[in-house]
Amino acid sequence: MSQTIRIEKARPEHLREIVAVINTGATSVRRDREHSDWRAYRPAFDALCAAPEADIYVAVNEDGEVIGTFQIHFLKGIAFQGRPRVELESVHVRQDQRGTGIGRLMMDKAEELARQADACLLQLTSNREREGSHLFYKRLGYDQSHLGYKKMLV
Repeated sequence: MSQTIRIEKARPEHLREIVAVINTGATSVRRDREHSDWRAYRPAFDALCAAPEADIYVAVNEDGEVIGTFQIHFLKGIAFQGRPRVELESVHVRQDQRGTGIGRLMMDKAEELARQADACLLQLTSNREREGSHLFYKRLGYDQSHLGYKKMLV
């Protein structure tokens, strides 16, 4: 990777690009359920940023463009002597930047944050349509240990 990439907490001025990145990568279950107006996402963005157990991060290139994003959630639990677990959500790299190492940088940052929180594990789900993502996570050492289920309410 020849460019300098920063992984940082998202700010309101990143929201338009975050929405573009995640909606471009939307799988079939989300494709027709999203809004084209990025401002509709602002209340959710503000709530996520204000929540003490969650954050949203962006990968920003030298030009200040958002080229990747992920959400991180710190979950309380009883197992593993009450150590938190970390869940990643909405991990996306801008389509023209995939395969350049940005995803690995974001996942490294997420793991660093999880270790700082003394988390017992880092987990995520990935839509079964995203086969390239599944290979990426396996290369990073993630095990496909569980089956996931969802029930759409919207």
